[in-house]
Order: sequence, then structure tokens, then C-alpha cells
Amino acid sequence: MSVLVRRNANRTRHPLLAITFLLSSLAHLCLGIQLTLDDDNSIKAATKQVAEDLMVYYTGDQPGDTPGNLPDPYYWWQCGAMFGSLLDYYYYTGDDQFNAAVTQGMLHQVGPYNDYMTPNQTKTTGNDDQGFWALSAMSAAEQKYPNPPSDKPQWLALAQAVFNTQASRWDEEFCGGGLRWQVFSFNTGWDYKNTISNGVFFNLAARLAKYTGNQTYADWAEKAWDWTVAVGQMSPDYHFYDGAHTGENCTDINRIQWTYQPGVYLLGAAVMYNFTEDEKWRVHVDKILNTTERFFSLPAVPNVMVETACEPYNTCNTDNLSFKAYLARWMAATTKMAPWTYDVVMEMIRPSAAAAALQCSGGSSGTLCGTRWTDGAKWDGSTGVGQQMSALEVMQSLLISRVAPPLTNSTGGTSIGDPSAGSGATFNPDLPQGVIQHRDRVGAGFLTALIILSGIGSVWWMIS
Repeated sequence: MSVLVRRNANRTRHPLLAITFLLSSLAHLCLGIQLTLDDDNSIKAATKQVAEDLMVYYTGDQPGDTPGNLPDPYYWWQCGAMFGSLLDYYYYTGDDQFNAAVTQGMLHQVGPYNDYMTPNQTKTTGNDDQGFWALSAMSAAEQKYPNPPSDKPQWLALAQAVFNTQASRWDEEFCGGGLRWQVFSFNTGWDYKNTISNGVFFNLAARLAKYTGNQTYADWAEKAWDWTVAVGQMSPDYHFYDGAHTGENCTDINRIQWTYQPGVYLLGAAVMYNFTEDEKWRVHVDKILNTTERFFSLPAVPNVMVETACEPYNTCNTDNLSFKAYLARWMAATTKMAPWTYDVVMEMIRPSAAAAALQCSGGSSGTLCGTRWTDGAKWDGSTGVGQQMSALEVMQSLLISRVAPPLTNSTGGTSIGDPSAGSGATFNPDLPQGVIQHRDRVGAGFLTALIILSGIGSVWWMIS
């Protein structure tokens, strides 16, 4: 039996730093989003403001624009991830004001084979990119989000299609298995097997197993987990690293750690425990949750989430700025699949939500969200989709105990599936085979790591 550590044990706050943080917050009470942690109406009002500010960045629902795309500098995957946050917003609050845009965008980007392989995204399509769209479709099925028209692909079938296309890409030739980062060999990153691509696949497989009751999905989830452990992308003490290269047989592990890496495996393991009732998955859940402490460990403001690999050094790129959203999302969802984790999760979510609300004090409105929640109400000067998503997810996670658990096809789920979806796709992009310029996308953390490790001496925070 594993032991889930209560987080506040043996932890002290430096009194002077704590007072400084408090005074900073009090001095800016006129700014920031007002949030009362135990008041549902306050939470819903705060998340509504954050969600409305988030949607200012989205123009895909405007005439002449493309549904399901964010403008530069945002990449395709992040719009799919953003829709996941807005699906959660509807799930938590019942406010449907964004549903039309979400449904339109998610259906517009399904591609010719209804598997989120869109021809106009071939130069930027990784397995993780495609996978984030699938996770949003999976959430729509689990949350009983309104189904698409009957002549359109359905949420469950879309998730199954992505699973099938990715299972067919499982690569035994190099590193004994695993998914590559990139889908196409002409893209930079084809020779990299990253943890988030395999973690998203694991998460998706586990949730498909739970929703459908099909053991085959659970077998694939087990296979993805076992490979992650065997190849060393998860350490024996449950730290998740970025990835490794096929040319080195995945022995050159890049040890940078991002918030979303343990998050995606945490929820997957919780779902596997719920589905199988196998005690080993409970052990995995507890140990992953315990290791997330590294992302909530600033002495001055304990229990407030920090993207430790880049946030303290102001080196986060556009993708990195959204990663905290996914850890918050998956931590909250874990409490539904593994209820014993609720108290420990909330010990981290509540202070983070309060701090995030204070940091939403930027722009002319005084409500735009920054990155550095540990700065209190002193806005850090940054704005963007990732900042809004992260604040939205951590605040709305306060409502997790008020909503029903994810549904399955035997407990009221209505989304129609297709177990063979995506398996017949023969999409071959007709693209020039020139040099593809590298672009920072989800999973590109290993390049950021090189910058950080070369310029920052305090690497103890990034390496276990």
C-alpha cells in the first residue's frame, strides 16, 4: 500500500517573505479578479471573466477566419487544448455561451478521415498535437457535452480514430517501442520520442477503456506505461522527463521536467485504477501525486503552482505558458477517478487558484492574467492564451466536487463510437521535401532546456 503524503506536513513559510506577498496582494485589492474559494457564485463569476478574456484571442468564429485556429504565434494544437478548457468551463458552470464556437472549431479541424489529421497542418503535426484534440473530444464524450449533428463525426468516434492512427504508429524498431514526437519523417523532431506524446496516448487509451469497457484499450495503456518506465522517461522515483532520440536508442534522456508530464500520467493512472481496481495503479497515482510537489515548492508561497523549468527565469515560450492549465485540469479530474486524492489535490489547487486570481490584474481592464502566480496581485506584464487557460483551469477546478463523474457508455454517456474509426486512413501529404524550419510546439521543451541549462546555474530545480 502506498502512502499519499499530506502536503503541508513539515513545511514552513519564511515569515518575512510571506508578509511581503500578503502586503503586495493587499496593496492591489482594487485590481485582480475577485475570488472567494468556497463561494460557487464567486468562482463562476471569476471563471466567466477569465473565459471571456480568453476568447478575445480566438477569431476562428469570425467571418473570413478559419474555425479551430488561433492567430500567430499560437500553433494548431493549442486551439484544441483551449477547447478542452472551454469544455471544462461548460462542465463546471453550465454556461454555454462558448459552445457554438467550440463545436464549430472542433468539427472543422477533423480532417478528411475524421481523425484530426488536417492536410494544412502537416508541417506542424506531432502525435502530441493530434492527441490534444483527441483528449478534448474524449472530454466532450465523458461530460455529455451536446453531440454534433448526426451527419457529423461524433466525439467518441473522433477519440477512437486518433487512438487507432497512433496505435498504428507505435514504433518497435527504435527504443523498443513508443511513439515518435512527429508524425511525418520530413519534420524536425521525427527522431525524438517524447514523454508527452506517449503520455497523451496512455491517457487516451485509459479513458477509452473506461468509457467503452473494451479491454484492448486498457492493454494499450499498460503497454504505453510499461514502455515509459522501461525506456527511462519516468524515473524510479516517478519524475517524468522530456524525451530522448532514436539515434541514441533513447539513452540520451533529456531530464527537463514540465508540469503537464506528470499530470497526463496521473489522470491516466487514476482511470486505470478505477477501471481495473488493481492496487498497483493506486500506488502509481499516489507516487505521481507526491512528486508534483516540485511544482508547488516556492518557499515564500508554498502550494502555488510554478512552471519550474522556465517561469523563474522568464524563458517560457508560447507553448510552455499553457502547461499549468493541463496539470490543474488533470489533478482535478483525478479526484473523480481516485477519490482518496481529493484533500491532497485541493491543498495545491486552492492556494494556486487564489494566487492566479490575484495575478489576473493586467491590461486596461485590470483582469488579464499573467504567468507568475507567485507574484500575487503585482501583474507580471504578460498576457496570452496560455495565461488565460492556466488561470481558468485552476480556478474552475475548485468546483470539481460539485459535478458528476465522467460518464461511460453504461452510465449515461450518449456519444456514438466507431471502434474502427481512423484505421482505414491513407493520408499522404503532398508536400515539398525541403528543409522544414523548426518551430516551438508542444513537446519541444528539450530545446528550451538547452538554453536554460547553458545559462542558469541553478539546475537543481529541473533535475531530480
